[in-house]
Amino acid sequence: MANIHTPIPNLKLNDGNSIPMLAYGTGTAWYKSGDESKIDQACIDSTKLALKLGYYHLDGAEVYKTETELGTGIKESGVAREKLFVTTKVISNISDIPGALKTSLKKLQMDYVDLYLIHAPFFSESKEEHQGKWRQMEEMKAQGLAKSIGVSNYLPEHLDFILETCKTPPAINQIEFHPYLQHAGLLQYHKDKGIATEAYGPLTPITKGAGGPVDGILNALAKKYAVNPGEICLRWCIDQDIVAITTSSKEQRLSDYLRAMTFKLTPKEIQQINEAGSQKHFRGFWTHKYDDNDRR
Repeated sequence: MANIHTPIPNLKLNDGNSIPMLAYGTGTAWYKSGDESKIDQACIDSTKLALKLGYYHLDGAEVYKTETELGTGIKESGVAREKLFVTTKVISNISDIPGALKTSLKKLQMDYVDLYLIHAPFFSESKEEHQGKWRQMEEMKAQGLAKSIGVSNYLPEHLDFILETCKTPPAINQIEFHPYLQHAGLLQYHKDKGIATEAYGPLTPITKGAGGPVDGILNALAKKYAVNPGEICLRWCIDQDIVAITTSSKEQRLSDYLRAMTFKLTPKEIQQINEAGSQKHFRGFWTHKYDDNDRR
C-alpha cells in the first residue's frame, strides 16, 4: 500500500482559498439513476475509506443523488470538518440556487461547502440569465454558505457572460480533461483569466478510451516510476496545475492513486503524452451537448 502520508499538494485559487489537487468523486461510479432516498451503503463505506486513506477533497453534486451518502460518510469518519474540502454542484434546481444549496447542505449535514459549482451552462442561451444566476452564486459566497464558487463544463463564451458583470470571478471550471481531450484553447483562456482548471474523467484513456496512441507511453512511464498507468494520468494533470478527481470502491486502487504524489513527470514526458493524446479525440461525458469535433 502507498504511504498515505505523502501530502496531496494544494493549488491556490483566485479568491485566496486553496484546493487539494487530488479529489475523491462521488459521481460516475456512484451516480443514482433511481430513487435518491434509497441509501447506498457502499457509497458511504467508500467515502469513509477514501477519508481514511487521506482523500480530504470530496466532490459531489445534487444530480448524483449521493449527497446524503457523502454527508453520512464524512460524519461517520470522524474527520474534522475544517480538514476537509467539500464540493457540490447545482443543475437540477438551478431555478432556485439559494434553495438548492440549502437542500444540499442539509443532506451533507454541513453549514457550508468549500466549493459550489454551477454544474453545466446548458440551462439557458441567455447572457442575462447566466449573469443573474452568477449573482445568486455570489450571494451564497457572501453569506458564507460557499467559501469558493465556480462552474463546470463551461466554454469561453459562457465564461465571458459571467466575467462581463461579475464582482467575484469563477474560481474554477471543472471539465472533462485527459490526454484525448486536452482543451488547449480553453486552458489558455483559464490561464489568461486566472481561473483554475479541475479535471473529471482523467483516467479516460484507460477506462473508456483504451487501445489508443497514449497506451505505450503510459505503460513505459508507469514502468519507469514503478506505478500504474492511472497514476501517470493523474500526475500528468497535477504537473500542469490541474486538479484531478478520481474514484473507486477498491481500497488498493485508491491507495495506489496516492502514489501519484510521490514523483513528478518531466516537461518532456508531459509533452510526449500531449503529442500522442492529440492523435485521438474522445469525449466520454456530455456527448449529447458538445459537437464531437469540439476540442476546446
